[in-house]
Amino acid sequence: MMKQKIIALIITSLCVLSAHAQIKYAIPKQDIEKAVRSVANNIIDETSFKIINNETGETFAESDNLPVAKEFVLNPYNVWKYKIGVLNISMLKMGEILNDESYTNYAIRNVSFAFDHDNYFKKKYDAGLCKSEGMLRKFRMTSLDDCGAMGAGIMAVYETEPQQRYLDYLNKAADYIMNEEFRLEDGVFCRDRPYKMTIWGDDLYMSVPFLARMGELTKEDKYFDEAANQVILFNKYLWDPQVRLFFHCWYNDIQQNGVAHWSRCNGWMMLAQIELLDRLPTDHPKREELIQLLTQQIVGLSRYQNETGLWHQLLDRNDTYLETSSTAMFTYAIAKAINEGWLDARYGDIAFRGWEGLSSKIRTDGQVAGICKGTGLNSTTHFYMIRPTPLNDIHGLGPVLLAGSELIKLIDYLDAIEK
Repeated sequence: MMKQKIIALIITSLCVLSAHAQIKYAIPKQDIEKAVRSVANNIIDETSFKIINNETGETFAESDNLPVAKEFVLNPYNVWKYKIGVLNISMLKMGEILNDESYTNYAIRNVSFAFDHDNYFKKKYDAGLCKSEGMLRKFRMTSLDDCGAMGAGIMAVYETEPQQRYLDYLNKAADYIMNEEFRLEDGVFCRDRPYKMTIWGDDLYMSVPFLARMGELTKEDKYFDEAANQVILFNKYLWDPQVRLFFHCWYNDIQQNGVAHWSRCNGWMMLAQIELLDRLPTDHPKREELIQLLTQQIVGLSRYQNETGLWHQLLDRNDTYLETSSTAMFTYAIAKAINEGWLDARYGDIAFRGWEGLSSKIRTDGQVAGICKGTGLNSTTHFYMIRPTPLNDIHGLGPVLLAGSELIKLIDYLDAIEK
């Protein structure tokens, strides 16, 4: 009898400990929803959908009669840049998960706005008056940055609002990525800067999500095959098996990796793999290999998560600041991988801890702190260590919305498998 009581006590204690562990990480859905809505609503409030005279502050809804002059610019949320492509996709996901058309309509309107003023901004581009933060990248299309992530966002909207002008752009971008982008001899994408034929880890996101969505749209295997091949090749060049992280770059001219395991680069690469697996046919011959590569990265990253739930700017350097955008990317990707059955649910704690860290960076007014600004390559770790973190930098806003939205789904998923 005493032995049975002891066993019962041990079982009860273990159940209590398990319950406490679950409570520790089971963040209420309403808290997550409140946080992501505050971020998204602040974005909506700050987006003008107008052309702005940068000298006078006057705004214009129409562009037909505007002079072609350098002072006419765009609101930061309406520019043509990869971070806006991510933001548009994240708003669509929020609209779907929260069943709220205001977020869906934001993405639809933002993409439409980018095309509504084509005539005006093409004139500015031809006159050499388009700034890089305006519409320059829409017309020049000379890098993956110009068309990949924005193209993925357009394609996501095209599924809801199919318009010929969007399809024309998507076909043009697909032709550029498949046939014109710089590559090494084995076919891996690279850039001609800052040194010739340099592989940037960021470019996996600037290409693969677009290709995966193009494969889904056209039903052509060549896009899926190209995307899968790029993931495998990027792993070949950038994976560091000693620390189980990705380097930011590979300098092909000197056959050497860069110095930094930069967090957001690792985030971009993880997001790219998630986007591909989400659309890759279940019978694709590379599918299992891709799942293994994703799992390898997630397990490697888990060793570097700070006690706050955040990850460092340089993942393997605890003397660098805790960074928000990469944490959001990792949190989203891990939650998504569990929800889709690619990753065991036991890794959910990593995602919940990630959200704990992220929530500490979301202010009551919906602005987000701790986001590293846009970052290029450098041969010193010091360069990465001192990168500024402007309040509400757009690079991190889309990922934060993705992370929160997917965690809401993860809570439902975990509740379902426990029953």
